[in-house]
Amino acid sequence: MKIQFDSNQDFQNQAIAAVISIFEGQTLKASSSNLSFQQADIGSQLSTAFSEKGVGNQLILNEEQILKNLHKTQTINNLPLSEALKGMNFSIEMETGTGKTYTYLRSIYELNKVYGFQKFVIVVPSVAIREGVWKNLSITHEHFQEIYQRPAVNSYIYDSKKISNLRSFATNNAIQILVLSIDSFTKDNNIINQMRENGIRPIEFIQSTKPIVIIDEPQNMETDIRRTAIESLNPLCTLRYSATHRNLYNQIYSLNPVKAYQLGLVKQIEVAGIVAEQNANTAFIEVEDVLFKSGQPIAKLKIIENTTTGVNQKSVTVGVGVDLYSLSKRREVYKDNFIVEEIDSDDKTIQFSGGIVLKKGQTNGGFTEEITKQLIDETVKKHFEKERLLKPLGIKVLSLFFIDRVANYRQYDEKGSPINGIYAKYFEESYNKYKKLTQDLFSFSAQEVHNGYFSQDKNRFKDTSGETKADNDTYSLIMKEKERLLDMNEPLRFIFSHSALSEGWDNPNVFQICTLAENKSEIRKRQQIGRGLRLPVDKEGRRVLDRGINVLTVLANETYKDFSEALQKEMEEDTGIVFPKDMIKNARDKKQIRRTKEFNLHPEFASMWNLIKQKTIYRVDYQTDTLIEKASLDINQLPPTQRPLLSIERAKLIITDKGIEASEITGRQISIKNQKYPVPDVYAYIQSRVNITRETIYKILQKSDRISDLLINPQAFLDGIVKIIKRNLEMLMTENIEYKAIEGNYYQMKMFFDQEIETYLTNLFPVKNLEKTLYDYILTDSNIEKTFAEACEKDENIKFYFKLPKKFKIPTPIGNYNPDWAVVFENNNDLTSRKIYFVAETKSEMDSTMLRIDESLKINCAKAHFATLPENENTFRYRQTTNLNSLLNDIV
Repeated sequence: MKIQFDSNQDFQNQAIAAVISIFEGQTLKASSSNLSFQQADIGSQLSTAFSEKGVGNQLILNEEQILKNLHKTQTINNLPLSEALKGMNFSIEMETGTGKTYTYLRSIYELNKVYGFQKFVIVVPSVAIREGVWKNLSITHEHFQEIYQRPAVNSYIYDSKKISNLRSFATNNAIQILVLSIDSFTKDNNIINQMRENGIRPIEFIQSTKPIVIIDEPQNMETDIRRTAIESLNPLCTLRYSATHRNLYNQIYSLNPVKAYQLGLVKQIEVAGIVAEQNANTAFIEVEDVLFKSGQPIAKLKIIENTTTGVNQKSVTVGVGVDLYSLSKRREVYKDNFIVEEIDSDDKTIQFSGGIVLKKGQTNGGFTEEITKQLIDETVKKHFEKERLLKPLGIKVLSLFFIDRVANYRQYDEKGSPINGIYAKYFEESYNKYKKLTQDLFSFSAQEVHNGYFSQDKNRFKDTSGETKADNDTYSLIMKEKERLLDMNEPLRFIFSHSALSEGWDNPNVFQICTLAENKSEIRKRQQIGRGLRLPVDKEGRRVLDRGINVLTVLANETYKDFSEALQKEMEEDTGIVFPKDMIKNARDKKQIRRTKEFNLHPEFASMWNLIKQKTIYRVDYQTDTLIEKASLDINQLPPTQRPLLSIERAKLIITDKGIEASEITGRQISIKNQKYPVPDVYAYIQSRVNITRETIYKILQKSDRISDLLINPQAFLDGIVKIIKRNLEMLMTENIEYKAIEGNYYQMKMFFDQEIETYLTNLFPVKNLEKTLYDYILTDSNIEKTFAEACEKDENIKFYFKLPKKFKIPTPIGNYNPDWAVVFENNNDLTSRKIYFVAETKSEMDSTMLRIDESLKINCAKAHFATLPENENTFRYRQTTNLNSLLNDIV
């Protein structure tokens, strides 16, 4: 199984375009420079043992040009304008699970293709993230090679035992990608910073190339030591990628959680909360905080108190000597054993007279063995339900457990051999129970389907059990072999982790996440759900886009309301946004979509399907002269191409006991008029982006009367040309497009089986008249679609209607198109009796007037596709409409 990547994801391409736009005006041939490394003078003689050439990045733009580009990019992406550049740091915000790593890796290739930059360093905060980046470099390599005409690329993980790789990084004339852990170069005694026998510190090889530094999870690198270390790499610029930036430096792109969720780019989230209710039979205590205040330690607790109507939970503040029996209004369960004996504000602990010691976040009497077992059981049950639904679609299901202590999952006998802890025992009991109920689902034993990866457990497993290979296999499977883990024939489906998988690891097919802890998890909610937000893939490695399938279930020892409030608070703190209501959903508010009858029992469905099932192929016919005329006119009307500028500053230096300060700064800028810039192969450059002949390109440029702009700023002008030609070509191709039926090739009816899924009531229209459509619920994408479905059900002239499956895609020159509805109209009035079959695209009035150009062009293509149907205008129609009435008013 090989994971497939889609190079046409708009949100990823927009993030890449934002990075490219920062360097607009940089010439293609001026982005690299030759370097020379010479041995330092050692003692009294100069050694020439090492002398060779290298290649580095070079930037010819000044800060004013970069700031101008930055403001333009921020305006396009609706972001606040930076007051000043304040360094070459640029922040890209991308929600977890939306392909952040893919995006910055592809940006490397794009920066090389557009500007010729070659040297890139990726800085990561942890080993787990480093392994994830390295895995992504491996699995995306062939994908990027195909997109970018197979450029030479060398990738390295920094290894202090392989310092020679840094020399290769500096001297190799190809794309060079170096992955560095931040801790490997923050200290003077790191090998990379130590002087070698040849008189060169290894880090100098990196510094000399002025690399473009990509920082993965920069919020982990905001200390003075780490910031200084990154600056020591001598970067041309730093690109900072994260979902949770602590500081946004010159932000150029934002895909926040709200946008990602609304666009369906990540899984939806559901929360199944399990808490102890009406369980006031124990001495419940929850330690909310332990702190030092007004010269003494205090603790904030939640306890249960007696009231006139029963019992109630309340928050109290206690000091040493306080008796919870009194605070609870004499509840017997607190008597004698719950006098506060000691509070330690440093360790965040509180000790009671009965010997109980609790830490901040822990509870007594609130998290029972039954809740633990139920959490595990619910997770296993949910897993079996998901697997039963998704296995026929070729989608493997994974479940992830975060646990509080390794010993609860894995213990060791006297010989050091691993044995099941209490969580593993509970799991196997639940697994065996549900396996008996679904004999045909799994052939694997309980022991085969679960395993764990714990960073602190690995050494013991290796050193004492003699089963190093088994442990390494588990590590490789979970951390490195994502494709193998996604194979249906691989037994592992349930993964237990302590903290090793809390960041830097995710898997697209994690559908359940369960937190097992005696207190509310200390792992942030966004970290937890981040392990499972990525959209799933099927057995062919293709991403699954069905929102009914793409749901992540979180099982937690708290109410879904508490979980959602905490998650929302975190996201608002991290991003500064406010979430829309109802993003977090109760796992119980779901329904299974089921067919009402077999398809052959719906004669109207059969009639409609026979009309529209024919597949087609298109042919485009446009006049090259028209393209030349339109494109050349648009190019002629482009704003004047701006020359690169030089900025000249002058300052008076004042030397004081505090250092050197600059004052009386003056400056001016001059345009570089006499500088000649190398012009790339214009025809090859344009043809690599637009499929037209060299002769057509020549005529467009000649007729535009702007060829001289190539000498002013070749790259900026060529990019503008490409955009104009491409848009005009798309419009002309779709204007006169012709479709032809592919004999014997039809859309397959089996695509309707994918509609039988489980999803939320908020996305569903409940069908009352089951005779008029295929399913008992219709999955809709908007309120407009719900209103349309309701109108179809009520109108007596609508004999049948259904939502077209997502896989019903009409090919067009600018991407596939999926229409919304199929509707059968029949008016039995003797005067006007007739039957018409409609395929309808539903848009609101606002949507209809503000359609993006490419959406409008696709709709034009759909009209041409459906025009190939054998029936005439009196029998079949394809229409774009705002509502059912508008559609039916079209009948004349």
